[in-house]
Amino acid sequence: MALLALAPGDLAMVVTRMEMAARARLAPMPLSPFSLVPWRQPEPAKYRALFARVGARWLWYSRLAMDEPALAAALGNPGTEVYAVADRHGVEVGLLELSFRELGACELSYVALVPELAGQGHGRWLLAQALLLAWRPGVSVVRLSTGTLDHPAALPAYRRAGFVAVGRYVETFPDPRLQGILPADCAPQVPLVS
Repeated sequence: MALLALAPGDLAMVVTRMEMAARARLAPMPLSPFSLVPWRQPEPAKYRALFARVGARWLWYSRLAMDEPALAAALGNPGTEVYAVADRHGVEVGLLELSFRELGACELSYVALVPELAGQGHGRWLLAQALLLAWRPGVSVVRLSTGTLDHPAALPAYRRAGFVAVGRYVETFPDPRLQGILPADCAPQVPLVS
């Protein structure tokens, strides 16, 4: 066993790479008061706002750190599909992003709801919706990555859905709170160490 020191201001997480190589048996769609709204070429500012709402608690920052042209190019890529999760009043409460950039594969890039909805069963609905969209003609594998900084229920939920772990990695990165990308008070479960 070894402890590895991080550079000052850095964070580390264990990332689990997961795959589903065959479509799971169809099950009844979980009930939900939400709907998916396709965002075709979303405005970067609108996308960033929702991305921060769903991901800041888990220190998601990658899309927030991208400059405007890079984010617009990523979101406008023909292999990228973005959906907002909307409540009955049209308020966006979640995000689903799929990538079909690799032939025969779908990557569940981002699957998230606002933290206030955690533990209420809505994640099961969102993951079922993601898989319904992912498994289309020509797709033979669905992939995703999750990390130890994500919601603790994420990995077990992916396993229950039929994903299997195919690799594990350690990712280190500058703490986005110290970089000014995210507020210093987000992710209180992760100590802020400069």
